[in-house]
Amino acid sequence: MRFEAKICKDKRGREITLRNAELNDAQELLSYQKTTAEETRNLMREPDECELSIDDEKAFIESYLDDERQLLLIAVVDGKHVGNCALMSQGELSRFKHRGRIGIALYQKYCGQGIGRLLLENVLDVAKKLGYEQVELEVMAGNKQAIALYESVGFINFGTLPKNMKYKDGTYTDAYFMVKQF
Repeated sequence: MRFEAKICKDKRGREITLRNAELNDAQELLSYQKTTAEETRNLMREPDECELSIDDEKAFIESYLDDERQLLLIAVVDGKHVGNCALMSQGELSRFKHRGRIGIALYQKYCGQGIGRLLLENVLDVAKKLGYEQVELEVMAGNKQAIALYESVGFINFGTLPKNMKYKDGTYTDAYFMVKQF
């Protein structure tokens, strides 16, 4: 879907531009995916699993721009992409159209500055306007900062999946499933 770009302020008073991901962002988004996977174990991919081609990434971005029920929103600080938040449909079947999913990530150096909150609040506003009745997300149990953010905007934990992810070093992490209803 198309999102009208807007300028907000983070906790530091910096201008944050929130806008759609566009086709010319594809290379940056590929680099972002790999870097964020290297920075934290809270995302679903290992860094070496970030293998989309530029054409695949452009097709991915285009699918979000063309779908009126999905949004890929990016945050830009001083002309640099620093994070994004996606609203995804749970599917086209009528029994699931009331549900959406959210995914969000930022470069680590931009966490804790209010940018994630800006992204999340704007995506939640869009979800509500689109008629979603609830949105869901998955968060790693040890990601306390993200959990606090999600709870502060009304998400509740509705379950835990033990050993949700297994890392290359053989350790596991649980995941919490969270939901926000409108």
